[in-house]
Amino acid sequence: MQTTREWQIDTVGPDRRLTIGERRLEPLSGNKVLVRTEAVSLNFRDRLVMESGMGLPLQFPFVPVSDMAGVVEAVGPDVTRFKAGDRVISTFSPDWIDGRGLGDARTPPYKTRGGFYPGVLSQYTVLSEEWYSRAPDTLDAAQASTLPCAGLTAWFALIECGGLKAGDKVLVEGTGGVALFGLQIAKAHGAEVFVTSGSGEKLERALALGADHAINRHEGDWVDQLYQLTGGYGADHVLEIVGGPHFGQALKAVAINGRISVIGVLEGFEVSGPAGPLLLKAPVVQGISVGHRRALEDLVRAIDQTGLKPVIDKRYAFEEFPQALDHLYRGPFGKVVVEF
Repeated sequence: MQTTREWQIDTVGPDRRLTIGERRLEPLSGNKVLVRTEAVSLNFRDRLVMESGMGLPLQFPFVPVSDMAGVVEAVGPDVTRFKAGDRVISTFSPDWIDGRGLGDARTPPYKTRGGFYPGVLSQYTVLSEEWYSRAPDTLDAAQASTLPCAGLTAWFALIECGGLKAGDKVLVEGTGGVALFGLQIAKAHGAEVFVTSGSGEKLERALALGADHAINRHEGDWVDQLYQLTGGYGADHVLEIVGGPHFGQALKAVAINGRISVIGVLEGFEVSGPAGPLLLKAPVVQGISVGHRRALEDLVRAIDQTGLKPVIDKRYAFEEFPQALDHLYRGPFGKVVVEF
């Protein structure tokens, strides 16, 4: 019986303790695969789970984090999708393969890794083959680990739900993981990209990455700056990553009949904004809860075709997870990754 080392917390909140523990792995059977983790990437949502639990039924000791890349070491007798040696990435919502989300109006779907299910900060896992997708051939493990949540969220908002087309104007808020994926995916599809940030240095890096316009939100009304840059048109697609009352700014920025993808909750879980622009502009307001496995597989193919390279701010070793978490709190440019 093999064992695995993993990062664990014993409770949620400010008093939580981060420790490296050891756990026995279950025997390999049925359609399960033994996967050796090579890298995990961190998301703001991982921080929220560790701070509050987000109302999820966490089982302690709890293993955090949702996104990983690894290698299949062995397969059960009923496995058909993978073989030993295949490179794989995790799926954020393991049970959501395609189509509409699972659950119902009373109980919306939120059965995800690093939340309802244990996370991926473990050297080895034994799980169903359905919980994985093939990794891109053109990315290393650290880069591939950034796709299951941040990459797929941007892809789902712009491509799967948004139907982005060449020439569309895309507004990206900030320079975190989802934002930069949004920038790169939009540019790969021929869109015109506008990036907002309070950091001049990060805006310069966004321009170097391919953004067409940089808007410093500390230098006047950023929505008015967008109006000036677009001749009053606004943005066809707004990646609303801030949340809370900032949703009102997205309503001002969106073009007539445009689309707002509500993604982030940095300023709170209760979104609010003026009814006037909502009624008069008639935008589509789409909540984005990452995406299903089929869309992740579409993203993987697109990455291999386009050569898109995810932006990693810094890579940390397995033992440095607390330092990586601190880096996440400081607001990285792109992704923070832990390598095994």
